[in-house]
Amino acid sequence: MSTKIYLALFALAVSAFAIGTTEFVIVGLLQTVAADLGITITKAGTLVSGYAAAIAIGTPIVAALTGRLPKKGYLLFLMALFTAGNVLSAVAGSYSLLMLSRIVTAVAHGVFFAVAATVAADMVPEDKKGTAISIMFTGLTVATILGVPFGTYIGQQFNWRFSFAAVAVLGLIGLLVIIFAVNKVSREDAAPTIGDVGRLAGNPRILMALLMTVAGFGGTFALFTYLSPILEEISGFSSGSISLLLLVYGIAVAAGNLAGGKLANGHPVKALRYVFLFQTAALLLQIWLLPGRHSSILSIILLGLFAFMMSAGVQAYVLMLAEKLVPSAKSVASALNISAFNIGIAAGSVLGGYAVDYMGYLDTAWIGAIMTAAAMTLALINYRLDLRQRLFD
Repeated sequence: MSTKIYLALFALAVSAFAIGTTEFVIVGLLQTVAADLGITITKAGTLVSGYAAAIAIGTPIVAALTGRLPKKGYLLFLMALFTAGNVLSAVAGSYSLLMLSRIVTAVAHGVFFAVAATVAADMVPEDKKGTAISIMFTGLTVATILGVPFGTYIGQQFNWRFSFAAVAVLGLIGLLVIIFAVNKVSREDAAPTIGDVGRLAGNPRILMALLMTVAGFGGTFALFTYLSPILEEISGFSSGSISLLLLVYGIAVAAGNLAGGKLANGHPVKALRYVFLFQTAALLLQIWLLPGRHSSILSIILLGLFAFMMSAGVQAYVLMLAEKLVPSAKSVASALNISAFNIGIAAGSVLGGYAVDYMGYLDTAWIGAIMTAAAMTLALINYRLDLRQRLFD
């Protein structure tokens, strides 16, 4: 890939960094937000699941309705909307207003990733698509390394509102970088429609791929949503240590994301079978590792390593399937997979909240493992069907 392409992918990654920070920083601030707004921890947890649900519902609809817009200008508009949403979060005086601001931000988030993923994939040859998508998603990864711990630190030391104000500044930086680094992108030959959403969702092969995404991300977020209180109440760390522990988690996520991008360059679902297997094992190990103060460090590394390793693979796989099965709706397929990410996040957060309310914090681990085992099963089925139908060389 040329330097010009790397710069464009870097620009998309910078925006992904801002977006990833705003989605996940709330995880480290659940107790702070809950105390300030006078709500329970699990109600504060709905700021994670509600955000994800807004992405899941809004992304494919908005992407289908706006598919003919010039992509570079549209990316800039989405980053401006994202920035405004975070400003509203910073000044929200109630749970309702904070949730509204999160919904506005979420829709901008989802559509941005859907458009950016297709832009990234179209910049490079077929055998480099997984790497291109993973570079863009590296911004999301770095958000877990630096953005989330730093945002958590700001919120704990000053006020959680300052965390969202800082993310708004990051959004503005992302907007400016796109202006200078991303060239104009050609429009789609044919405008996507709402009907494309139905055709994609009604295709059994694409539906199975989307369900694989849902189950994989749901398994991660069943536990990750409540990682901060787990580390305090189960592992015995102080609240001041959480940002450092999230930094360790984020470094492991970065390593896993880069490995996942390389694995996705071939036949993505072939590698995903093993990714989901190791993710399932890592989640089950948390039941024994998290209660120990020292072993919990190992648990955080294992969680991070496999948490988002599937990201580039599932995105590349859905795009590849759409090109073969419903070629007129590739951009909508990308949007649907972003929705699937966030349906999984919402489902995992809700199931994790159920475990916290009615069982115990560690029960989030086996609930997550069941979801990732389901993703592994779907990966096996998809791979067998690909071989039987000879969809890919």
